[in-house]
Amino acid sequence: MNVSYKWLSEYIDLNGYTGEKLAELMTSGGIEIDVVENRNKGVKAGVVVGHVLTREKHPDADKLSVCTLDVGGPEVLQIVCGAKNVAAGQLVPVATIGAVLPGDFAIKRAKLRGVESQGMICSAKELGLNEKLLPKEQQEGILVLPEGTKIGASILDVLAIEDEVLELDLTPNRSDCLSMLGVAYEVGALTGRDVKLPDNRVSDSAELTSAHVSVRIEAKEQCSHYSARYIKGVKIGPSPQWMQNRLMAAGIRPISNVVDITNYVLLEYGQPLHAFDADKVADGRIVVRMAQDGEVLETLDGQERKLDSSMLVITNGSEPIALAGVMGGATSEVTDGTVNILLESARFDGGTIRKTSRLVGLRSESSVRFEKGVDPARVVPALNRAAALMEKYADGLVLEGIVEELAEQPKQTVVSVSLHKINRYLGTELSKLEVETIFGRLQFPFELSADGVFTVQTPSRRGDITRDVDLIEEVARLFGYDNIPTTAIEGAATPGALTKPQAIRRELRKRLTDAGLHEVISYSFTHPDRTKLFPALTGADLFPVRLALPMSEDRSVLRTSLLPQLLETATYNRNRKNDDAALFEIGSVFHTDEAELTRLPHEKHRLAILLTGNKNAAAWNRKAEAYDFYDLKGIMETIVDLLGVSGDLSYEAAQPEHMHPGRTAAILFASERGPVTIGYMGQLHPTTQNDHDLGDTYVLEIELAPLYDATSFDIVYKALPRYPAMERDIAVVLNQEVEAGKLVGVVRETAGELLESVRIFDIYTGEKLGADKKSVALSLVYRHAERTLTDEEVTELHGKVVTNLEQSFAAELRK
Repeated sequence: MNVSYKWLSEYIDLNGYTGEKLAELMTSGGIEIDVVENRNKGVKAGVVVGHVLTREKHPDADKLSVCTLDVGGPEVLQIVCGAKNVAAGQLVPVATIGAVLPGDFAIKRAKLRGVESQGMICSAKELGLNEKLLPKEQQEGILVLPEGTKIGASILDVLAIEDEVLELDLTPNRSDCLSMLGVAYEVGALTGRDVKLPDNRVSDSAELTSAHVSVRIEAKEQCSHYSARYIKGVKIGPSPQWMQNRLMAAGIRPISNVVDITNYVLLEYGQPLHAFDADKVADGRIVVRMAQDGEVLETLDGQERKLDSSMLVITNGSEPIALAGVMGGATSEVTDGTVNILLESARFDGGTIRKTSRLVGLRSESSVRFEKGVDPARVVPALNRAAALMEKYADGLVLEGIVEELAEQPKQTVVSVSLHKINRYLGTELSKLEVETIFGRLQFPFELSADGVFTVQTPSRRGDITRDVDLIEEVARLFGYDNIPTTAIEGAATPGALTKPQAIRRELRKRLTDAGLHEVISYSFTHPDRTKLFPALTGADLFPVRLALPMSEDRSVLRTSLLPQLLETATYNRNRKNDDAALFEIGSVFHTDEAELTRLPHEKHRLAILLTGNKNAAAWNRKAEAYDFYDLKGIMETIVDLLGVSGDLSYEAAQPEHMHPGRTAAILFASERGPVTIGYMGQLHPTTQNDHDLGDTYVLEIELAPLYDATSFDIVYKALPRYPAMERDIAVVLNQEVEAGKLVGVVRETAGELLESVRIFDIYTGEKLGADKKSVALSLVYRHAERTLTDEEVTELHGKVVTNLEQSFAAELRK
């Protein structure tokens, strides 16, 4: 809600408060003000209203005009203007010599193509106004002012440029401040000043509204009150300049006097109105009902809307003419030829309006207010106010009486709270008089019992006051939050800390980003087809979880794997010429073992990594280096070292669906039941890569839950070795299908405690070895912690290692 300072001052005395001070006061009282914007973007004195006396073509320029203007001074000014729409007889803003426009643009005496120019005729943009909020015919060329504007008057006054606009950031419960009067009541409560209500008196004619209008409500639960007036003989034209200024300050574009009046009263009272061309409403008949499935309504924006039975419509008894609370229909639109107006003011159910607005994709100023709740007591006053303005500014004749149907009387809310409870909740020692004064400033009628209980009749404009704690909140904010005494917390305080899983996830994020990977945070919702990727990570007996009310089919189920979103991100980047990506995500996946969900699904934390493209770009002294499987494995080993679980993890070849059958490993974690698979890592299957338009891509996804308990961030120190080590290398020839990791396992088991380390330093294949053969070379380090090993001991132990390798894998010692 944008609130004009000058407009607000019409309802309450703001003397002593600048826009900034008023913003501070309202923010401290609970209504947050985001921005205070000055409408004057740099216009200084010297810009006045001028009357174009003559316009002639420039003698040396086809696109320039030479104009003479009366600006209220003793001399007529000659100004050269390049605007196409300038014409004799117009009233226009003129920047005279010495004036300053936005951007510190000073107006000086000048010659244009040899013709003297004594100022500048201004457009809205040159005055710092938002031309998009002007009427369409005023959005190009110079700004043409309404007839009757005083010649020589300061443009600062005519266009109300010297104004401040307060942007309110309202919480959902304070819908009362979606109107100027609501803000005025709020400021009045904070300052203790009275609110002046606008004049809504109507000069009724002898002719009756009921002779032209009938109203019937069929959907009484969705429409509790509908009222209408009839205004004859209106003259459609521009609204007065002061009204246009206020609408533009609020962010609404002026259209015509009748439409502007309905928008003006909407902002003033917070009560949405709609004006029908009465001659386009058959017999003036209004029937409020639910739409029928398949009905079609063309709205004012020219779009055809397909309706269903959940939507409330205004009809002429047979067909819809407006989508209630959202937008009017094109068939009854007010146009330049409109003569008679049927003016609507109603109270619609907020839930129905919100659902309709969402279904048709329309959110208007009216629908916003109905969604949050309008004041039932303002339905008729707002109607009368709009009728009075149409009588004055559209030359309309307002017929006598209001035709209405009231399906439900608004209920009076009465709330009681004791002085003792107020003070106990707030920690204050307020007196009865202080609380009475606060309720008086709020204009809340109340009665006070002898035992200190306030019985308050909350005004209908404050629908958020329904409980005693709501009244206590009002007392607190009017008393001043800063004035409430502080109280020390009693009892032992528990310091905040991360849980172990939270700490692990945070440390993983830090380590992976330090390693150069970029974190991705993606939707938990996805398309059903995406859940069919990587089924090995999901589990054959588990199902995806479908949402009851999805945003769209693309986001209709909960994700079962993190990898599909990483693939989407990589494809998105590749399509934008960013082929290199190192991504990770730590998030939740969801599964259920029920085909039809009856209980909450299983939520599991996972880590996923994706590498594609080059890890190092080409340079003058090196070639580009692409990611490979061992980059991914290196990241995984960094993770397990960080978590201190390297001894609990192992790898074995695997062929899960959508992964490369020869370049994928299952990640096993040691548990009480033996090794369990917690994830996979490897290259995507070529078909999957092609489907996502990616080059060689390596991915990893693991369950984090098994690692939580095993993780230890304790630092383990080892004494430096005091005795020398002895190294032995060995190379064995064996079948290609034998995994190198199994060789390492046999070596460790055979050598026992004397083996300090073992590593594979070479794998060789070639014709000399024979088909389907490979040579694996290992380096072993032997050491005893308490003494020096002898050559005989190491030779004997090393011989056992060789023998076991030969027997276990049919290996041959390579000479």
